[in-house]
Amino acid sequence: MSIRPLALLLPLLSALLPAAPASRPADGRFLYVAVPGIRNYLEFGGHGVLVFDVDRGHAFVRRIPAGGRNDKGQPLNVKGIAASAATRRLYVSTLQFLTCFDLMTDAILWEKSYPGGCDRMALSPDGKVMYLPSLEKDHWHVIDALTGDIIRRIDIPSGAHNTVYGLDGKAAYLAGLRSPMLRVAETAGHTVARETGPFSAPIRPFTVNGAQTLAFVNVNGLLGFEVGDLRTGRMLHRVEVRGFTQGTPKRHGCPSHGIGLTPDEREIWVCDAVNERMHIFDATVMPPRQVADVRVREQPGWITFSLDGRLAYPSTGEVVEVATRRIIAALADETGAAVHSEKIVEVHFAAGLPVRTGDQFGVGRVGSAGP
Repeated sequence: MSIRPLALLLPLLSALLPAAPASRPADGRFLYVAVPGIRNYLEFGGHGVLVFDVDRGHAFVRRIPAGGRNDKGQPLNVKGIAASAATRRLYVSTLQFLTCFDLMTDAILWEKSYPGGCDRMALSPDGKVMYLPSLEKDHWHVIDALTGDIIRRIDIPSGAHNTVYGLDGKAAYLAGLRSPMLRVAETAGHTVARETGPFSAPIRPFTVNGAQTLAFVNVNGLLGFEVGDLRTGRMLHRVEVRGFTQGTPKRHGCPSHGIGLTPDEREIWVCDAVNERMHIFDATVMPPRQVADVRVREQPGWITFSLDGRLAYPSTGEVVEVATRRIIAALADETGAAVHSEKIVEVHFAAGLPVRTGDQFGVGRVGSAGP
C-alpha cells in the first residue's frame, strides 16, 4: 500500500476525526454522485463528486474536487462509492486509489493505493470497516475505514469485483467476475464461511434482501437474473426477461448489468442495456414475475433506490418515481450537461450533521436490524 503525497501533508489527527466545519452543511436529502462514473467518460459529468438536492427536484448544488488521477493527471474510472453518517465520511474508489472525504467540509482526508488496485467496495453499518476488492484480481482487502490501513487480506481466486455488506454488519458478500460462486465472509473474523452457487455463469452485479436469505444476481450471458438461497447455498431460480431481444451491449459485456431491490422488497429492477430499459419484476412471488418496464435515455449499467423507496436511480441519470414508473427528473451538472453514473449514494443531513446514508447497491431493507 502506498500513500499519496496529499495525505502526508495532513496532520495525523485528521485521519482519525473529521475536522470541525467552517459552516454548517445544509439540512435535507442529497445525492452524492461520483464521476466519471461510466468508465472514464468525462462527457457524462466530468470529474469530481457532484451533489444534488433531492428535496429541490434534484437541483445541482456543488461539485466536490476529487483525487483519483493517474500519473499523467487524468481522472481514473470511478469504481465505487460509500458513505457513513456515524463517522461522517464519504469514500470513492477508482482503478488505483481509495479516497476518503469529510462529509462536513468536503475536504479530502486521505487517499491511498492498494496492491492489486481497487474495485466496488462495501462499508460496515458502523462505518469502521470496509471490504475493498482488488481490481479483478484474486483478493479483497479488509480496511480500517478511519485510517485506510489494511486489517486483513482475503484470497479468493475469482476476479474480485463486487461487494455487499449485510445491513446487520455480520456478513459481507463477495463476488468475482470470473466465478459462478457467491462467497460469504463472517465479519467477526474476516474469513469466508460459506458460499452460494454455482450460478449458471460468472456473477456480475448482485444484491441481497434485508434478512440475508436471498441473493439476486446478474450473470454473464443472461438478460435477466438468477436467485440464490443464502441459507442452503443453492441456486433457486433463473428468471429471463420476456418480450425483448438479447443483444450485445456496448459496455460491461453482459446483457443485464445492474439489479436492485426496492427497500420494501416488493420489486426487483433489472438493467437491459441493449433495449435501454429498466425491467421491473414482482418480488413478492417466487420466481419473481415480470410486470413492467421503463425506457431510459441510454444503456443502463446500474440501479439503486432512495432510502424511502419512492425513487429509482438508474445509471443513465434519470430519476424515476417508483409508484408510477414515471421519469420525474434528470441529473444535470452546473453547465446543464446530462450526468450519468453507476456510483450514487444518498446522504441525509439534520441539524447540520449527516444522520443517515443509503447504499450504492439497492439492497433490500425488510427484516434487517440495520439502518
